[in-house]
Amino acid sequence: MSRITLTIDGQTIQVEPGTTILDAARAVGIEIPTLCYHPDLSLRGSCRVCMVEDVRTKRLLASCVTEVINGMEISTRSSRARLARRRNVELLLANHPQDCLSCYRNGSCELQEITYKLGVTKEDVERLRGEQRDLPADESGPALRRDPNKCILCGRCVRACEEIQGVSALDFAGRGFSSIVTTAFDLPLSEINCANCGQCAAVCPVGAITEVSEIDAVWRALEDPEKFVVVQTAPSIQATIGEEFGLEPGTVVTGQLVTALRMLGFDGVFSTEFSADLTIMEEGREFIARIQGNKSLPHITSCCPGWVKYAEHNYPDLLPHLSSAKSPQQMFSVLAKTYYAQKRGLDPESLFTVSIMPCTAKKFEKNREEHRDSGFQDTDAVLTTRELARMIKEVGIDFVHLPEGHYDTVMGNQSGAATIFGTTGGVTEAALRTVKEVLTGEPLDRLNLGFLGTKRAEVEIGGRTYKIAVVSGLAEASRILDEVRAGTSDLDWIEIMACPHGCVGGGGQPLPNSRENRAKRAKGLAQIDRHKTIRKSHENPDIVQLYAEFLGEPLSGTSHELLHTTYQARPR
Repeated sequence: MSRITLTIDGQTIQVEPGTTILDAARAVGIEIPTLCYHPDLSLRGSCRVCMVEDVRTKRLLASCVTEVINGMEISTRSSRARLARRRNVELLLANHPQDCLSCYRNGSCELQEITYKLGVTKEDVERLRGEQRDLPADESGPALRRDPNKCILCGRCVRACEEIQGVSALDFAGRGFSSIVTTAFDLPLSEINCANCGQCAAVCPVGAITEVSEIDAVWRALEDPEKFVVVQTAPSIQATIGEEFGLEPGTVVTGQLVTALRMLGFDGVFSTEFSADLTIMEEGREFIARIQGNKSLPHITSCCPGWVKYAEHNYPDLLPHLSSAKSPQQMFSVLAKTYYAQKRGLDPESLFTVSIMPCTAKKFEKNREEHRDSGFQDTDAVLTTRELARMIKEVGIDFVHLPEGHYDTVMGNQSGAATIFGTTGGVTEAALRTVKEVLTGEPLDRLNLGFLGTKRAEVEIGGRTYKIAVVSGLAEASRILDEVRAGTSDLDWIEIMACPHGCVGGGGQPLPNSRENRAKRAKGLAQIDRHKTIRKSHENPDIVQLYAEFLGEPLSGTSHELLHTTYQARPR
C-alpha cells in the first residue's frame, strides 16, 4: 500500500497508512502533549489534551486517535489548537486537589508538567473552579494506595490491568461529575482479585495510584540503636536506580548503590543475587525431581509474588505445578535471621530486614503468614526503587559521583546467573546453566541461551528435548495456563513474571516505565552477567559454604523448612 503524504506545521512527511497524527508529528520532531495516551496501551482519546487543527476543514482533532489522510494539512500551533489544549487542562485542574508540594508524584507528575508547559496559571484554574470531590483514599492494601480525588479519568490504569495483566480489577463507574475509577462493587484493594503488581501505578500520570510507602518505618529502624538493620537489593536495581538521578536507563551503578546504602546507615548491605543463586539450587533440583518422576509437569516458577497471587485467585487448580521454592527476597530474609545472625552472633529479634525491590507485590509478599520461618516476620520492610531514591535525595547524597562500594562478605558473592533474574527469561537461563551440569555432568555449550524475551523454546539436555515457555504480563500467561488446564500443553518448564519484561518493568521502577527503557535496563543486566567471573549459581562459593555449614544439601529437611513454602486458593 502506498505511503500517505501530509503536512504538519509546514513540514511535509510521508508515513504508512494507519499512522496517527501524533506519531506522524513525533516523526518530524514535533511534540504534542498527551495524558490518556500511553505507548504500551490501546488508544482512547478521552482527555483531549492532544488537540490539533485540520487547516482545511477547521476541525479540532484528537491527534492520538486520528489516523492521517492523504493531503491532510495539520497545525499543532494554531490559536484554536493551543487554546483547546489549555482549556482541557484547565478543566482537569478545576476539580483537582491543589496539593502539589506534598503530593507523592510532585516532580514526576505528567499533569503538573503539562500545566507548566502550556502556561496555565492559578488564575486560569480559579476561574473554572467548582465542586471538589471529597472521597476517601483506599489504604487497605499492603502494596498500593488509591486516591480517587486525584484521578483524572484517563483510563490508563483500567487498560493496563485489562490489557497487560488480564485481571480487570479496575473500571469506570458513575456518570458525569460522579464518574470514578474503582473496583468491582467499590471493594477495597485488599478484598479483590488484585495481583499487587503495580502496573496501574506505573502508568498513572498523576498521584491517583501509588505504592504504600514504608520509608518512615525504615528511617525509624535506622535511627533505633537497638536495631541491626540489614538491606538486600534486587538484581534489577543496579541497572535502574540511576534513572532517578538523571542517568541513562540501563546504566550500571552497583558500586554507587552500595555506598549510598552505607551512607544511609544500613549495618549490613547485601545483594538479593546471593539468594537468587540459592533459588536456582533449590528450584533446579525440584525441577529435576519432577522430570525424573514425571510428576506435576510443567514446572512453573514461583519467584514473582504478583504471579503467585494471580494464580491463587485464578488458577488454584494449577498450584501443585508451582515451585515450592520461596522467592529470593524471602530466602534471603529467613537466612538473615537464622544463618547470618548465627555467624555474626546477633539476636535475630533485634535484626531488621529491608529489601529494595522493583516490585510493589513484594510488599504484599512480606506480609504473608507463611513467611515467618525464622520465628519472626522474615522481611520487615520493602522499599521500591523509587522509595529508595527518595531517601537518598532526602539526605542530600550526590549519588552519581559516589565512590564504588562492595557488598558484605558473608552471603556476599553472587553469579551472573543471579543477575539476569531481573529480566524475563533470566530465571530460565540461570536454571538451565545448573540443571544441565547436575543431570549430565557437562556444562552448557554456551551460557547466553537467548531466552530473554523469548516466548517458547526447546533445549536438548542429555538426549531429552525440554519444551520451555517464558512469558511476562499476566494476560499473556493466562493463554499458556489455559492450555495446561485443558491438558493440551506439552511444556516441561514455564517461567512467568507478572510485569512486562520482568523485574526491569516492575511497578516500583523509575518512571517512565516505557518499553524502550525496559529494554535498556535488560541490556544493563546482561552486561553485568557477561563480565562476571562466576556465571553459574552452583559455582558461587558462598552458596557452597552455606550448604556445607547450614543447609546440608538442596531439598534437605532444613532447606524445606526455611526455603520452601505453600500456597492458598483465594476467591476470585
